[in-house]
This record gives sequence, C-alpha cells and structure tokens, in this order.
Amino acid sequence: MDITTVESLKEELLKENQIFRELAQKHQNYERRLTELAELTYPNEEELLEESVLKKKKLAVKDEMYAIINEYSNKVSH
Repeated sequence: MDITTVESLKEELLKENQIFRELAQKHQNYERRLTELAELTYPNEEELLEESVLKKKKLAVKDEMYAIINEYSNKVSH
C-alpha cells in the first residue's frame, strides 16, 4: 500500500469509524505530551519514565490504527 492510499484510508476511517477516531485522538494526545516532555531541559526520573511509557503506548495505538487500516483495505478491495 502506498502512502497516498494509506492517507486516503485514514481520512475515510476518521469520518466513518468511531474506534479509529478515538485511537487517532489518543495518538495525538500522546504526541502532544511527548513534545512537552522533550522540551524539558532537565527532566526528572518520573518524567523520563512517563516519556518511555508514552512512547510505548503511542506505538501500540499506531499498531492498532494500522491493523484497522489493513482490515478496512482488505474489505474494500474484495
């Protein structure tokens, strides 16, 4: 699947699929917080741990989103 196909499927799923929208929102929230943490000059241990946990959660959400994209793509193409 090329990038334009993936992007168009994402747009379609954002309109039609509540679960996908919720996952996209979570992904954005994690990204926003990770940006805040990355801007800290001297993060403490708690913030470093939070950053590590958020990166894993963000990746898990992204994996779920791509699983939905693949599933939807297979339904559309068949």
